[in-house]
Amino acid sequence: QVQLVESGGGLVQPGGSLTLSCAASENGFARFRMGWYRQAPGKQRELVATLTSTGISDYGDSVKGRFTISGDNAKTTVYLQMTSLKSEDTAVYYCTGLFITQEGRVTDELWGQGTQVTVSS
Repeated sequence: QVQLVESGGGLVQPGGSLTLSCAASENGFARFRMGWYRQAPGKQRELVATLTSTGISDYGDSVKGRFTISGDNAKTTVYLQMTSLKSEDTAVYYCTGLFITQEGRVTDELWGQGTQVTVSS
């Protein structure tokens, strides 16, 4: 029922920057964890970054020091600031979210439709 919508993907040159956003269609959850995974052709889906509504973040090793995840709890939205982009960052980036309602109900882990990021000169 809750939907996740990603935006901000596109084409960027190596060394450039790009910011993705992901917004949940509903607000007012008691707690949540949202984040980003990516999948390149022929590769396994891998963790990029996650962020909880309590402010705890986690990053995949390949993006540490280059990507930053942030969020707006009131908007149930997360952002992924990507810098120093490399060709190997090219992938479909998927937003994910797990939500707990005020009544204590836990959602399934939800996934957005994905947004393409292409790093190429």
